[in-house]
Amino acid sequence: MPTNLIILIGALFVAYIVFRALLSLLQTAISTAIAILIIVVILMFFGFSPQDLMREINNLPQILNQFIKEVKKILGLSAIPTYSRELLTIFPKI
Repeated sequence: MPTNLIILIGALFVAYIVFRALLSLLQTAISTAIAILIIVVILMFFGFSPQDLMREINNLPQILNQFIKEVKKILGLSAIPTYSRELLTIFPKI
């Protein structure tokens, strides 16, 4: 009898932990959805459509790549040789 009680208490603790984790996950999903909805409504107020937002999200990798190249150019980091260039000058083709 005492072992069944211990197993029952353990099962209740596990169920409680799983319930809290699911509740936390649900709260995070709902708060994220509300934040996205607020951003979309604000953008619509300024005349942008949700399609404009999706287009910019799809173009984000190219925009960030171009931004990084411009920052490197401004900082003068684009003139630094890479390892492959250094190895080509040390070990020329025979």
